[in-house]
Amino acid sequence: MLGSMENVSLHTHFILDGFSELGELRPFLFIPFSFMFVVSLFANSLLVYVIVSQRSLHSPMYILIASMACIDLSLPVFFVPHMLLSFLFDWRGISLIGCLVQMHFIHFFGTFQSTLLVWMALDRYFAICTPLYYHNHMILSRFIAFLIPLVVRNVLMITLLVCLAGKLPFCLRNVINHCFCEHMALVELACGSTTINNLVGLMAVFLIPVLDFVFIAASYVVIFSSVLKSSRSGVKALHTCITHIMVITVSLILALTAFLSYRIRNGLPAASRVFFSTMYLLFPSCFNPVVYGIRTNEIRQHILKRLTCCHICQMSPVTNK
Repeated sequence: MLGSMENVSLHTHFILDGFSELGELRPFLFIPFSFMFVVSLFANSLLVYVIVSQRSLHSPMYILIASMACIDLSLPVFFVPHMLLSFLFDWRGISLIGCLVQMHFIHFFGTFQSTLLVWMALDRYFAICTPLYYHNHMILSRFIAFLIPLVVRNVLMITLLVCLAGKLPFCLRNVINHCFCEHMALVELACGSTTINNLVGLMAVFLIPVLDFVFIAASYVVIFSSVLKSSRSGVKALHTCITHIMVITVSLILALTAFLSYRIRNGLPAASRVFFSTMYLLFPSCFNPVVYGIRTNEIRQHILKRLTCCHICQMSPVTNK
């Protein structure tokens, strides 16, 4: 076996061949994906700018929303530009090192889409269930106890995932049926045993997004039961939490669809698997800032005020003429 492996050339350069089934229609994908990319960049940048520039929004909840916007702003940058260039100019090549680096950043930043929702759920729990001690719980010296373990978990799991993928020999073929270096899309090209990679991949799924969503669901059960038992009105609490529930629901559906589509194929077209796993990363980057901007009254007011000021500034030179 070792002797036969030594005589086989290993691939160090790969072709990203996502949506190749569309043939001549493939370049037209540039239009919707570039639109989503621009919306993501503009909406998340505006959200971060408004929260950072307004001192009244420097509370823990809004800082967490700004952190989510930073993740949503950064994540598409790691794969969408290369994907758009491949649609327009057929630039599909990527080296193994480049593929592993891209995989690390995509999956690492992707883990924080659910981890930040955990921290937001904690913020809502402290604000609604223990309002008198909210600021004591949310000071950085205490809240960091909830930050560090989840950050360390994400770093260790994604680093292990990528390192194991980088040690695999790739001698079968070098065409990745995807638009970016997704973990399973690369691992399935290996000519050695991938059992450990599959197990670590399953561990990463269950220890990060699934565990996060279980914790989030449990925290909201406690929140709503606390509101129902108390004499306080639950309308404001429900309105505060409903935004997070909307984001959580969409993220969970996309995460499960992307995960199951790559592991339980059942005749599902390859283009559909690529679409679902791409939307899992890109759609929340467009969806989250719009939802937070519309649903959160304070942010919505500041965004409208900022856009109105910009419009007035643009109109003033015209009126002066």
